[in-house]
Amino acid sequence: MYLRLPPPLVLLLSVFGMYLLAQLMPLYEFHFAGQRMLMLMFCLAGTLIGLAAVMSFARAKTTVNPHKPAKTSALVTTGIYRISRNPMYLALLCLLMAAFIYFSALSAVLMIGVFVMYMNHFQIAQEETVLKAMFGERYEKYCHRVRRWC
Repeated sequence: MYLRLPPPLVLLLSVFGMYLLAQLMPLYEFHFAGQRMLMLMFCLAGTLIGLAAVMSFARAKTTVNPHKPAKTSALVTTGIYRISRNPMYLALLCLLMAAFIYFSALSAVLMIGVFVMYMNHFQIAQEETVLKAMFGERYEKYCHRVRRWC
């Protein structure tokens, strides 16, 4: 299995893309009451979701390394994983939403779509293939019960 970029790097590149779009092609700039609070709420949500996901993996004594899904020793379906199959990536998406609000330019929303499409195609799909091979029907049932992002 070959993953092109680690997910945190995908996030950083997406934020940089947002910055460039906001600076070079802002399209529509927005400002509203509570904007800073909403940005902070997305940051807090991303942090809490990410911590909950990592703690669930630590309790299960399995790897969080997205480059080595074959080293997974347990299928984690408890805690935050009852709500989302990919809470670590959902956490990154929340942080990206905070960046979008910070840059206040409608054009920056394009990078949210790019991030989600990249993660679905290059990261999550490959992980799902490995997990299906490792955990079979148990993983398939989990996939039917719990959505990818939330």
